Amino acid sequence: MAVLNEEIDMKTQVDTVLTEIAQKYLYIDTLETRFSDRLDFHEVGVQMLKSALKSAYYAGARSEKEKSV
Repeated sequence: MAVLNEEIDMKTQVDTVLTEIAQKYLYIDTLETRFSDRLDFHEVGVQMLKSALKSAYYAGARSEKEKSV
């Protein structure tokens, strides 16, 4: 049961970080599906996308580093 709770906590943390990145770099309010093309599809610039991907990469690297300490 403890492993399942850890997986749920990790998923929640990942979702939170990804949402924060989407809001900061892509100006997307939520990553939840809203079943509307107007709300679920976004046009973003390449530089914005690159910044968001780099941020996600670094967040993952930090997370791995923290786990190894």
